Amino acid sequence: MNPRRSCGLLSETPNNEMEASSGMSAITDLFAGVAVSDLDASIDWYTRFFGRPPDHRVGDEILWEIDEHATLFIEPNATQAGSGRITLGVAGLDALLERLAAQHIDHERLEIYSNGVRHVKVPDPDRNAIAVAESPDAA
Repeated sequence: MNPRRSCGLLSETPNNEMEASSGMSAITDLFAGVAVSDLDASIDWYTRFFGRPPDHRVGDEILWEIDEHATLFIEPNATQAGSGRITLGVAGLDALLERLAAQHIDHERLEIYSNGVRHVKVPDPDRNAIAVAESPDAA
């Protein structure tokens, strides 16, 4: 993993490529977008959330490379703001929540699922459903 991209949110996992035998090409990268109403306020919030400034700006899209093959971007779109839903797999959930608290980022109550996954919603300023989850194996 590129240390510049590391933000303490994703755990290193084996490369699970889809096989082309189904006739479908292998997925190699993920670009996920979140609509926001106030770009400047959202840049500030996501910078504090990821613990570092964005990696790129392409027009009105602001991008964070959150893992080698995963990028999250925000873009201004007031009519769709608040409708996003993203869950990021993490390792070290407790340390992450402590860091977010130090950055004055609130989260909802920690949930523990029957399979042992710990899940926390961390809504952004537009109430987009940003969440982090840690599997029992990553703890």
